Amino acid sequence: MKDFPYTEKKDTRSGFGAGLLELGRTNPNIVGLCADLTGSLKMDAFQKEFPERFFQVGIAEANMIGLAAGMTIGGKIPFTGTFANFSTGRVYDQIRQSVAYSGKNVKICASHAGLTLGEDGATHQILEDIGMMRMLPHMTVINPCDFNQTKAATIAIAEHEGPVYLRFGRPTVPNFTPADQKFEIGKAVMLNEGTDVSIFATGHLVWKAILAGHILAEKGINAEIINIHTIKPIDAEAILKSAAKTGCVVTAEEHNRFGGLGDAVAQVLVANNPVPQEYVAVNDTFGESGTPDQLMEKYGLTENDIVAAVERVISRKNG
Repeated sequence: MKDFPYTEKKDTRSGFGAGLLELGRTNPNIVGLCADLTGSLKMDAFQKEFPERFFQVGIAEANMIGLAAGMTIGGKIPFTGTFANFSTGRVYDQIRQSVAYSGKNVKICASHAGLTLGEDGATHQILEDIGMMRMLPHMTVINPCDFNQTKAATIAIAEHEGPVYLRFGRPTVPNFTPADQKFEIGKAVMLNEGTDVSIFATGHLVWKAILAGHILAEKGINAEIINIHTIKPIDAEAILKSAAKTGCVVTAEEHNRFGGLGDAVAQVLVANNPVPQEYVAVNDTFGESGTPDQLMEKYGLTENDIVAAVERVISRKNG
């Protein structure tokens, strides 16, 4: 099992802030909009350097989406920022009607996704957002794994024509991907080649999958680990190639088991090469208040849960 050393933990939202600032310095059409959470979204550096291109709309998320859609008509590339719950659930109608329907070039950037928002509890956590966004025609859905990849994704989506949902988080996590990486929308990243099981992970669960891979290696199980940072369009070729080699699959995500990465992978498999699959995801429930680590443990999103899912799916494969 390959090692992925890291020297620091950093939050993915700071990767977004760093990427947005870099974009602002290179592209005068980049504009930022935020719904009263500039510091939380790490958009303050962009605001300070480009005040004429930053719009603080207040606690008016639906209005923010409408403003962003309108700005695209004049050639601007708007990046909207607020918590994932407010970026999707609160403004779904505006995204559907004003952005996705007409394919507007709006980048919907959503922090504090999943359970790891932590102590703010179920009303601020969201576990349905990937499903909501991937069902919208024209929408690209991206969920990077660490600071470096979030920064690279932020820069890459500015070059993509059309609406994008970029999802990232609050807690600090290991920053282990290359700082100079080229982010390719729709192209999965092979982290460890293996022969016994395919683990497809996204977001914060990518690091958990790497930790699980080391535990599995000690048990004599050679896991192939692939980072699916783009949920839509999903890299069907990478999924099918890996599944054909290993014969069984585990998906891992900080999201409801319905509508997210697991279902996206299952759709690819069932249409081409059905193999046993196990999900590591939240089991159709809302979250609650607690520390990120407590919640990941309670809701079954740890490396040990991935190991257990691998053992189950290999047992099914072997009959």
